[in-house]
Amino acid sequence: MTLTASDQWQAEQSQVDHDHHVPTAGAMTGHVLANLTIHSQKLRQLVGSVKGLESRTLSMLFLEQEQAEHDWVNRISRVMSDMGEAIPTTTAEFQCYTMLEEDGALKFESTANQLSVVVNDLVTQTLFVTRAIKLAEREGQSCLELTLKELDGWLRHQIRVYQQIRGQSVKEAMDEDDED
Repeated sequence: MTLTASDQWQAEQSQVDHDHHVPTAGAMTGHVLANLTIHSQKLRQLVGSVKGLESRTLSMLFLEQEQAEHDWVNRISRVMSDMGEAIPTTTAEFQCYTMLEEDGALKFESTANQLSVVVNDLVTQTLFVTRAIKLAEREGQSCLELTLKELDGWLRHQIRVYQQIRGQSVKEAMDEDDED
């Protein structure tokens, strides 16, 4: 019996729902992909709204990071596909799996507040990446584990870059998140 496209979609969603309750490395990586996707959209929002003396520099930095996050989504999605894992691909899935908050008013916030949101989002992303790394290690998914470890390093570098702009340390960013 051949399943219809709709039946296949429903079967995939049932498996994804099950995997999120276990959780598995694939399910946790779905959260990572959703966070990257939503964050890249937030960066795109900020590109045209950042103000002040640093606006050109920050706009370029946001654009570079947005493109890099897009590249990470593609790279991780390829690894997930190679493993036979389901990958979030719809807007509804991204909205369901992200742990980042969107707010259209962000583009009207001060540059300092915008940078604070970017850093907090990056810290949140590292939390999900480190969870996914542990699950991938436990499940023996070495390729996924390695890719996620590289992403973790890249995210932590981004935190340092933004914290330097803010005149703060990486430790201060991580401490801020612990207080939330």
